[in-house]
Amino acid sequence: MSTQTTNQSSETQNQHTVMLFDGISEPGAYICNWSGHLLRVPQDGVAPGRSPVVNLIGQEPLTVTKISSNPFIPLTKAKLIASNFDLHVNF
Repeated sequence: MSTQTTNQSSETQNQHTVMLFDGISEPGAYICNWSGHLLRVPQDGVAPGRSPVVNLIGQEPLTVTKISSNPFIPLTKAKLIASNFDLHVNF
């Protein structure tokens, strides 16, 4: 399940993607939609042939929102991007 939303600003066009936690296949910074926590997924975390670094299991589908392709985005910038998408932040 993947949904793309586009928000238009006066300077740039920003995109974020909502997906299932198990669907993360690219490095980047993600916000946990259920808790507001920031997930940093480096290239090594999604490399082919590697075991998953983290496996979360829940009763309901756990979704995340990708806010950046840079897993090491500074926290202040991550908070700003998350707030622009009206996402709950807990970091």
